[in-house]
Amino acid sequence: MPRAAVICEFNPFHNGHKFLIEKIKSEYSADIICIMSGNFVQRGDIAITDKYSRCTAALENGADMVVELPTVYAVAPAQVFAENGVRIAAELGCDLLCFGAENSLDELRGTLNVLHSAAVQQLVAEKMKAGAYYPKALSEAVGEPYADILSKPNNILALEYIRACDTCGIVPVAFPRKGVEHDAHDTAGNYASASAIRTMIVSGEPYAAYTPMPIDSPAYLSALEPAILFKLKTMDKDELALLPDVSEGLENRIYEQAIRYNSIEEISEQIKTKRYTMARIRRILICALLDITRELQKTPVPYIRVLGVRKDKTGLLQTKELPLIIDVRRGYDTIHNSVKEIFNIDLKAAEAMNIARRISVNEFSRGVIKL
Repeated sequence: MPRAAVICEFNPFHNGHKFLIEKIKSEYSADIICIMSGNFVQRGDIAITDKYSRCTAALENGADMVVELPTVYAVAPAQVFAENGVRIAAELGCDLLCFGAENSLDELRGTLNVLHSAAVQQLVAEKMKAGAYYPKALSEAVGEPYADILSKPNNILALEYIRACDTCGIVPVAFPRKGVEHDAHDTAGNYASASAIRTMIVSGEPYAAYTPMPIDSPAYLSALEPAILFKLKTMDKDELALLPDVSEGLENRIYEQAIRYNSIEEISEQIKTKRYTMARIRRILICALLDITRELQKTPVPYIRVLGVRKDKTGLLQTKELPLIIDVRRGYDTIHNSVKEIFNIDLKAAEAMNIARRISVNEFSRGVIKL
């Protein structure tokens, strides 16, 4: 039976995710392995609830196994996020990588070819030298219809998935999104974006029609604000310069605003420029909190941790080369110290989730979920 990977966040798991899993099952009759971000997500935020709840929802709704994309890569830019997710898929013997996108695979591949052209790369460099920030320079350099394709959030990751799949020998499969677009605020039938569902949860609106999972004790980044402020205000410029996404003297700007202001919102707004997006700034703040450095993020994923598996699919519990961590205590004790550095970030992320939810979950005693 073929194996299909889905790199995901499930923040939260919703009906669109369920539809994607059902579609893969019906079209490919494949075992589905979800490679899921843990307690923090790529937009630079804490997940709305813990990874075990999201893993359970995925297994209950068609996934065969869920493994964790380590936090170091979960809060990384699209290229790093995709490369390490695809590397995990390859290690687990996946034949396909399935993802949602707003355009067809042919259109996405055509866009990749344009991006790789020397003429476009030179034009982007010229426009940035003239003062344009990267997204605008890129959009102007590629022109239509490619600029429109690049403007859609799901497509940015889709392009990186395709690039990584071509390197690893995995077949990319793009599925049209069902119901609503990524981050859309509107709903369509019983479909809503993860962003819209999170907004419903915050405002106390009913959301059960759009997701099969209940969200008990939701987590919000505001609960971690004192800890983030402490880290920012006690780091020197040299330490800030070691964070991922910090370049071109940005550490000076962060240092100055962290001293001047006393809230994450104020500091972020003061750091933000046309060149530095809010998502990039939020990721920097999370990396500061969790001690994620640029060097750690450059390290290829060194292990695979299983969060959950269906009892009739334990044959999926095998890798080609990387250590497979099933029993956390035993696995942690046997991995090399250099690997522990990345695993320790996941332990810190778990403690941050405990603080945000005011619920204590011990990573070493929490076993693999089996349904």
